[in-house]
Amino acid sequence: MKGSIRCRGNKTWQIQVYLDVGTGVKNKRYFETIHGHKKDAQRRLNELLVSLDKGVFVPPGKMTMSELFDKWLSGYVITNCSQRTLEGYKSIIDKHLSPYFGSLPLKKMSAQIIQSYYGQACLNLSKRTVHHQHTVLSAVLKYALRQGYLGINPCTLVDPPKPVKKPMRTLNPMEVELLFKEIKDSYYYPIIYTAVSSGLRQAELLGLRWRDVDLGTCSISVNQVLYKRSGVCTFKEPKTTHSRRCVCMTAKLADFLKEYKVERGLLYIASGKTLTLDSLVFTSYSGQPLNPSVLNHNFHKLATKAGLPGVRFHDLRHTFASLMLLRGAKPKVISEALGHSSVAFTMDVYSHIIEGMQSEAMALLDEILPAGVCSNNVKLTASP
Repeated sequence: MKGSIRCRGNKTWQIQVYLDVGTGVKNKRYFETIHGHKKDAQRRLNELLVSLDKGVFVPPGKMTMSELFDKWLSGYVITNCSQRTLEGYKSIIDKHLSPYFGSLPLKKMSAQIIQSYYGQACLNLSKRTVHHQHTVLSAVLKYALRQGYLGINPCTLVDPPKPVKKPMRTLNPMEVELLFKEIKDSYYYPIIYTAVSSGLRQAELLGLRWRDVDLGTCSISVNQVLYKRSGVCTFKEPKTTHSRRCVCMTAKLADFLKEYKVERGLLYIASGKTLTLDSLVFTSYSGQPLNPSVLNHNFHKLATKAGLPGVRFHDLRHTFASLMLLRGAKPKVISEALGHSSVAFTMDVYSHIIEGMQSEAMALLDEILPAGVCSNNVKLTASP
């Protein structure tokens, strides 16, 4: 007999596997407890038997969650994700998951332990933050499942906290006009004006070069982005194929950037430099890449001075989308301009704006349709 399954209680099963199969070790058995249905235990037993037949079975032994976190980061994430994503996952593990689960043996991970952690974490952290942790933990345990360390991913039996959507802050046309009027003499006016007019992400604007701006065809190509990680600004390619895109410009934005380019060229000449196609469109005073933190800090001050406290730079992108929707632009066009993965995602993000447009749509329909006419010639008949 190679293996067997024994019921140990309500939805609890014990798997027994004889390790002498394909290992050369006699009279040695491996036990594993599975919580769930019998079919889950049978599936896990089949996985173990296949790995034994192939000679690749590795008993989890006393592997701790801390060791599994390291294996996942170094074995999967580092080879399949970007450096920025790796750092984000590592931060979540180091700050939250490892302090709580790190010393726990992998074999003892259960839905009850995970659910208890979520309940405690939600006392001090937002549900959205805890949900991010759930996503990472689930990915780690899924990796353990694929590697043969687990029979079932306990995260699939857990109810993670549902993140609460934050109300989106967008500027209406009057507020946009107020902001532009207040910051017209600011050094950061060009990048703010371009952000509202194009919907580009901050990282895309900071990585924009003059070769990416075609003033003839009124278009902007997104070919690189600038991120700041660990205090260092680095240029990278856009993360997805949807992010690498060509965005049409308004005529006003094209005219503005044309004048702005001339001014920048004169500034470069005055400092003994030459403006080239590879020069960044938006830079610091010294001509270096603009630090995202510096931009955010100065934008906050400018927005507050304009009577718009709490508005973030990223809200300018939301403002672009909302103004486009309010002016009747098709969701497909807006989705492509924003670099979203799908129109459905765009509609979900800006659903509240679309809902608010129903009354306007009905008003337009009211203008088109004729008024109803009641001829009063309908004969009333008695019920039989």
